[in-house]
Amino acid sequence: MTKNSKDTVAYQSTELTADGAAYIEALYEEYLADSQSVSEDWQRYFADYRQDNDAPHNAIKEQFLLLARNQTNQTAAPAAQAGEYSPKQMAVQQLISAYRRRGHRKANLDPLGLQPTPVIAELTLAYHGLDESDLAATFPTNDLLIGKSEATLREIIEVLERVYCQSIGYEYMHVFTTEEKRWFENYIESSRGHIQFDKAKKLEILERLTAAEGLEKYLARKYTGVKRFGLEGGESFIPAVHEMVQRAGGYGSKEVVIGMAHRGRLNLLVNILGKNPSDLFDEFDGKVQPTQGSGDVKYHNGFSSNVMTPGGEMHLALAFNPSHLEIVSPVLQGSVRARQARRSEQYGFEIDSSTVMPLVVHGDAAFAGQGVNQETFQMSQTRAYKTGGTVHIVINNQVGFTTSRIEDARSTEYCTDVAKMVNAPIIHVNGDDPEAVVFASQLAVDYRREFGKDVVIDIVCYRRNGHNESDEPSATQPLMYSVIKKLPTTRTQYADKLIKEGVITAAEGAKSEDDYRESLDRGDFVAGGLVSEPDTQLFVDWQPYLGHQLVDDWQTGVDIDKLKAYGQAMAKVPEGFVLQRQVAKVLEQRLAMQTGEEPLNWGAAETLAYASLADEGALVRITGEDVGRGTFSHRHTELYNMTDGSMYIPLQHISPNQARFATYNSLLSEEAVLAFEYGYATTVPNALIVWEAQFGDFVNGAQVVIDQFISSGETKWQRVCGLVMLLPHGFEGQGPEHSSARLERFLQLCAEDNMQVITPTTPAQIFHALRRQVVRPIRKPLVVMSPKSLLRHPLATSTLDELAVGKFETVLPEIDAINPEQVTRLVLCGGKVYYDLLEQRRKLSQEHIAIVRIEQLYPLPEQRILDEIAKYPNLQEIIWAQEEPLNQGAWYYLAPELFRIVVPAPTKAKIVPPSARPAAAAPATGSPKLHAEQQKALIAAALGVTVDELK
Repeated sequence: MTKNSKDTVAYQSTELTADGAAYIEALYEEYLADSQSVSEDWQRYFADYRQDNDAPHNAIKEQFLLLARNQTNQTAAPAAQAGEYSPKQMAVQQLISAYRRRGHRKANLDPLGLQPTPVIAELTLAYHGLDESDLAATFPTNDLLIGKSEATLREIIEVLERVYCQSIGYEYMHVFTTEEKRWFENYIESSRGHIQFDKAKKLEILERLTAAEGLEKYLARKYTGVKRFGLEGGESFIPAVHEMVQRAGGYGSKEVVIGMAHRGRLNLLVNILGKNPSDLFDEFDGKVQPTQGSGDVKYHNGFSSNVMTPGGEMHLALAFNPSHLEIVSPVLQGSVRARQARRSEQYGFEIDSSTVMPLVVHGDAAFAGQGVNQETFQMSQTRAYKTGGTVHIVINNQVGFTTSRIEDARSTEYCTDVAKMVNAPIIHVNGDDPEAVVFASQLAVDYRREFGKDVVIDIVCYRRNGHNESDEPSATQPLMYSVIKKLPTTRTQYADKLIKEGVITAAEGAKSEDDYRESLDRGDFVAGGLVSEPDTQLFVDWQPYLGHQLVDDWQTGVDIDKLKAYGQAMAKVPEGFVLQRQVAKVLEQRLAMQTGEEPLNWGAAETLAYASLADEGALVRITGEDVGRGTFSHRHTELYNMTDGSMYIPLQHISPNQARFATYNSLLSEEAVLAFEYGYATTVPNALIVWEAQFGDFVNGAQVVIDQFISSGETKWQRVCGLVMLLPHGFEGQGPEHSSARLERFLQLCAEDNMQVITPTTPAQIFHALRRQVVRPIRKPLVVMSPKSLLRHPLATSTLDELAVGKFETVLPEIDAINPEQVTRLVLCGGKVYYDLLEQRRKLSQEHIAIVRIEQLYPLPEQRILDEIAKYPNLQEIIWAQEEPLNQGAWYYLAPELFRIVVPAPTKAKIVPPSARPAAAAPATGSPKLHAEQQKALIAAALGVTVDELK
């Protein structure tokens, strides 16, 4: 072979697989005979392999084949005979490899037949230097599972066409590991393209198709034109999910948790999860009204049930889903992880992922278009978020709402290409071939079980109706819908196939349709294998946490001797564990704080709260960017050995029988990570689940989670949640994106006691707030405007006694010994600005001014505020002070509330205009000088002096 650019390209693009081994071996033979006969790239490549005594020989073939197979368990074939690897054989090997890589492009995937079948050059004989005269020639089949060691080229191509170019198109050659690729090849090539199902399985598929189509027809007749986001055109989805549930149950799984958007959701509820059709009909008829809260539309609601599988009883759960279609995916992952942890009794470490299988259903347009999918895929194999692989189903309608042109919908060949980022295999399947769909379902579940990784099934189908039943699709897709109108349904096609095969008669097929319709008329349950008296141990009992009034007063103190013991335990490290100098100093200082020798700072109090809760049996899980150390280096729950980099977490060694304490530095995501933790918190009640933003401002990237889940999940779906959000907030002169956690947005969302928003200013307050979140049998999201400078502020300290007794105080009174009768001005505030006000008030000796902190902004502690006002009989003015601009922060929320409670109160005091930064479009200035000037101005305004009078 001569040295040319083709060799260079081949070297750069060739993957060392069994398919390419013959080609590489031939080059190596030429290299050994004449090193200049191959390109410089190949020379460098082979130079790394050459042994001192290497010479051209046939045995080297076996070496390369074994290397290419990556030490698989295949038995090595005898050494190749002379002439066996001729150029023609090399070409045949490359053709086989091409089918494995590109056969999916030629597969019959579109049930509408509208997508033109491209000519794939790599799948032609000529591309590999072959022609029709070679079809009758016999070649070794090597690793192609054709059933014999050699076959004619015609036979080889026939098998390749059946396996790779029929109703299923496989994409797996991008998968990183050779082991997984070989597993895939063995699985799909062993059948040589023939899907073999017995009569019972075929009847089962027909039964599920009959149910899928039957429900949609029934609803279409009964509720014509009413939105239901029906499954017509994608009915194979129902037998696919049925197969997955049964197969996962046969492998010993105890739960399958499903997340999906609208299309086909009602069908899944009735035909898989076992919702009573009568209940669904009542919802359509408007007979069902929410018993509390707002409720939600019927195709957003979740459901759960138990079904029987070959492996025993299984719990099925369908997650609630808003119209932000793909956001349910990370929420579901969090719920699954929590369920797996509960079943493993390990709470976040070494969990058994086989016990619970996540199944996420996507639309094609949303799967390709919404970035949260990328974030969720990136989470899939990380320590904090992995769930042992997710099975993804894409109901590929080949159209979004009205967008079907690929150049408008995405920039990739397939809607599923985003999954390749984590090397997930992708199985494209024609939705009008239900047996192929079921086979793909089996393959997906088996792959997930074998490798614990994500896998995607792309069911290429269509919408028989428009985006919803009131939409006219032919206005934007005229050609597509002219074909759809003439196309027999999937169920009709499959029934006709079984009639031809003699599996059923036409009369039996018609009777199955009638029987299903009559079951709906009677209001019977129609899901297969539904358990009427479910095993309650398969799910969590939330009853102890429901029906309580939201009360603030709850004693959360901890015995002081226990606190000291926790501090001593957290100060211990394994023998020989070398700490970084500054960290060692932190632990030394913290031990003095946690044993009562010095005042406690924020980190010392916070970690004592975690220790006490874990010791009392509550799971503690903290995630977020850099939470182990803490963005501001205050937490240090993770310690690192300076000699070998190993990690030690003292909070996991508080006591022998403690619950699991887990802390993870998250990937750089807010939306998916916060959604994950929300899902986790809604699944484990006796737990403290904490997500911390690196800076509070970054929570903006997760706004959809806050709007559609955290703030409204309880009123929409009656899903209670105790998630804690720690959002560093405070104006420190660090610019617009490092100052504000957008307190105003959270307060705007507050209503119906849906969550809690606090601005704690002392270590004791954060200790009691975190403990209250678990000790009190109430589960509400807790939004904490966390401090930054207060973490080490000399005035922001507490004593160990304050942790041993007491509770979280929603209002903190004036702390100086001021005569109440002299007070004429009351400053109300929250957060860091309190200490700025206090220092200046003391410097100015303004004993006519009292400063009161409102530590809980929602629910607003009205009576506590009135009690503080009542302490000052000569009060004339009440002013609210905040660091945020006037149009931000708490003022616009507080103003009407303060006027409502103060005006009727027995006081002469008037509420005066607030002290704040000027209204602004951005949260803060980027100029340190201007920041300082604004800060002085608002302090002066709050204290009723000029800027020049400040000291």
